[in-house]
Amino acid sequence: MRLQAAATRMELLRLRKRLAMARRGHKLLKDKRDELMKRLMEFIEALKERREEVEREITQIHKRFLFAVASISEHSLEEALLLPRMKFSISISSRMLMNVRIPVFEPVVEGKIHSYGFFGTSGELDESLLSLQKIVVKIVELAQREKAVALLADEIERTRRRVNALEYVLIPSLEETIKAISMKLSEIERADLNRLMRVKEVVRAH
Repeated sequence: MRLQAAATRMELLRLRKRLAMARRGHKLLKDKRDELMKRLMEFIEALKERREEVEREITQIHKRFLFAVASISEHSLEEALLLPRMKFSISISSRMLMNVRIPVFEPVVEGKIHSYGFFGTSGELDESLLSLQKIVVKIVELAQREKAVALLADEIERTRRRVNALEYVLIPSLEETIKAISMKLSEIERADLNRLMRVKEVVRAH
């Protein structure tokens, strides 16, 4: 689609500069998109491995906890878990990756997960709670990776739209407009040259 522009040399020069800038921007955005895709695939691969690892550990923790529950009385279990002494929170910061702000989740653990004496409980309960404390940290890391993947995917989509807008809309429009103005200026030059030649012929005739 041709742009609205005056058929002047100044406008032609301005459009040529704009076209050169659009082509440079198009190349930079394509390079950025390709690098983002590469990073995204790396994140997805690492995320898949970590998710499988976490799911396996959660399954093992659940089995161990069920075994612990079966080995002690319901009353003892309720007393053991009634007053937790561990406080868990997440500190959130961020880092930049390819101009994308990626969140960084840091788990903060205070106190101990064991809030009971060892009388009336089992070693299986101790181990299952310790494993739970460790897996929560991995779950936080997993959430961080998943958020990073989502943000990178969003940035890739935005970059892709910008690349397509330059490649299929702006650059062709600029090229078409430049061509049209160049042709119009050439016609004007030929018309001016013809008028000049006629003037010269008139002057010679007199």
